[in-house]
Order: sequence, then C-alpha cells, then structure tokens
Amino acid sequence: MSVRMLRALLLLPLITLLTGCDWVVMKPFGDIAIQQRDLIVISTILMLLIVVPVIFLTLFFAWRYREANKEATYDPEWHHSTGLELIIWSAPLLIIIALGAITWIATHTLDPYRKLDRIDASRPVPEDVKPLKVQVVALDWKWLFIYPDYGIATVNEMAAPVDVPIDFEITASTVMNAFYVPALAGMIYAMPAMQTELHAVINKAGNYEGFSANYSGHGFSHMRFRFHGLSGDEFDGWVDKVKAAGGALERADYIELEKPSEREPVRYYAKTAPELFDAVVNLCVDPNKMCMRDMMAIDAEGGMGLEGIYNVAHLRYDRPRMRGDALLAPRRSYVASLCSVDDVAQASAVLSAPRYGSARFAP
Repeated sequence: MSVRMLRALLLLPLITLLTGCDWVVMKPFGDIAIQQRDLIVISTILMLLIVVPVIFLTLFFAWRYREANKEATYDPEWHHSTGLELIIWSAPLLIIIALGAITWIATHTLDPYRKLDRIDASRPVPEDVKPLKVQVVALDWKWLFIYPDYGIATVNEMAAPVDVPIDFEITASTVMNAFYVPALAGMIYAMPAMQTELHAVINKAGNYEGFSANYSGHGFSHMRFRFHGLSGDEFDGWVDKVKAAGGALERADYIELEKPSEREPVRYYAKTAPELFDAVVNLCVDPNKMCMRDMMAIDAEGGMGLEGIYNVAHLRYDRPRMRGDALLAPRRSYVASLCSVDDVAQASAVLSAPRYGSARFAP
C-alpha cells in the first residue's frame, strides 16, 4: 500500500466526524437569519455558474491540447473569436447584474434598523403584537441584557418568546464588539458611546448559542451567552424566575460589573436603575461625569470658553484604564500652549475657584 493511500485511509475517520457538525448558519431558526442564509445560497449558485465552467474548461483544454494528442488542431496564428468574446464578456456581466440587483434588494429588506413586517415567509406581523425590547451591553468580557419593559436584567443569558418580534438596542462599555446569535440573525457591532439596532424574531423554541464576533481582548474567547427561544408561557415563567432571584442592578452595581472579568456565571437582577442603558450610551453611569449628550449640546451652542476647561480636565471617561496623571499632563500642556499668559492666569483662577455655578462638575 502506498504512503498516499495510507494517508487517505487515516483521514476517513476525521471526515466522518464532520457529518455530525450542525451548521447553524445554514440551518437557522429565525426568519431574518433564514433570509440571510438564502442570500448566501443564491449568491453562491450565481457565482458557481461562472466558476464551475471555468474550472471544467481549464481541465478540458489541458487534456484536449496536451502534447501527446496529435489529433488536436494546432493553429499558432489564431488570436480572436467573436463568439468566444461574446460568451466571455456577457456571462460575467449578467451574473454581476443579477448579484447587484439581489444585493440591493436584500440590503434594504434585511436592514437591521428596519422594523419587521413578517414573522416568517407565510405570516405577517400581527397589528396588535407588542415587540419585546431588549437592551444589550457588551462588557469586558460578558454580556448584559436589560429588559426595560419588565424592569429586569441578566448577565450571559437572554430569552425571548417564539414568533414575537425582538427590538434590540446595542452598545458597548469600552471597546467595539459584535453581538451575534447565528440562529437568530447576522452579527451587529456594539460600539461605546453609540447605539446600534437589530430587529429579529426566533421561530422555533430551543437553546441557542450567542457570542462575541469581534476580538475585544484577553477574555474574548469566553465571551459567550445562551439565548433561549421559549413559548409565551415559558417566557413568562422565565421572567418570574429572574424576578424571584432578587437583587438590583443600580448604577454602583453596574460600575462594579463593568470591570474586566472572564467566565462570568449567569446572573439575574430583579430590578434595574432607571435609564441605565441611556446612561451607559452617554458615558455617564458615574453621576460625577457629564453625559455625552449634554456635552454635545454645550458644544452645539458654541462651548463654554475658558470656564469649560475644568470639565475637560476632570471628565476622564477612561479613568480606570489611565496609568497615572502622566497621560493627562501632555493634554494640559497642549491646551495651555494655545493660550496667552493672561488666558492661562484666568483659566487657573477658574480651576482654583471653589465652585463655578451650575456649569462646573465634580471630578
């Protein structure tokens, strides 16, 4: 037995193991993910209409015009064929037009910000249905899910009733991440100080995996959670279980939870602080920090002049990650270099004042 044949036989057990794989991306259970799967299949088939003939013809020409085949026509002066040119250029052009049209339609139909208009291919969204609102925060390295309509929150576990539209609001605490439940819908980026959206629906009850699809640091590999698709009664029972667990997620609790950690167990919070998600997006969970929306409103009005230097110097959103005041010193020097001596003296007086009206914020 040759070495090549022996290697092939040794690979057979590994190939049989692949038959047990569950390709959830190609076999999803949510209508949005199913439509995305269909888009992948259609696009692949259209491209194979070019790829397969090219591969076949390459092999055919290599065999047909091999040196040993004396019956093949040899014409060294041949250089053009109108028929071949027509096929070579028109076929790819038609494929590109078809792909472009399908992509344009799917881009609008599957826009994650677009409200759902159907439960599945045969059922529209009922007019009286109320979507489930879920607020998602990507932390280091865990997931926080807030249910504002129920006043509860969970860590590394979420649930939703089957055939009920889900309205996701997604953000991150420190670095960019990506929220991804392959059975439900495609991945959506989560970015600090920004809010993205996703509208989806799960059509089959089950226990599905969700995870981070964007590298975010040391604990990225274990940044996973469970997504439970439940019937209406089962979802109500799950909500009651979360509420029965007790505990509250106040702003101080969130600040503690936000600290980097790995392999966090599932946690339930029966109560959440009002407008917590809005504070996370605006970087002002800490009450001593100015909300980003307020800062932008001040900037839109032309700023606060020298009086605003105090706020700039003390509102350090990444305070836990700063390594001493050395990193802040160059900023102070840079700002000072843009000012005259009189301006610096006036700014120093402002900073040393015990209080500056309602515009001054504590560090």
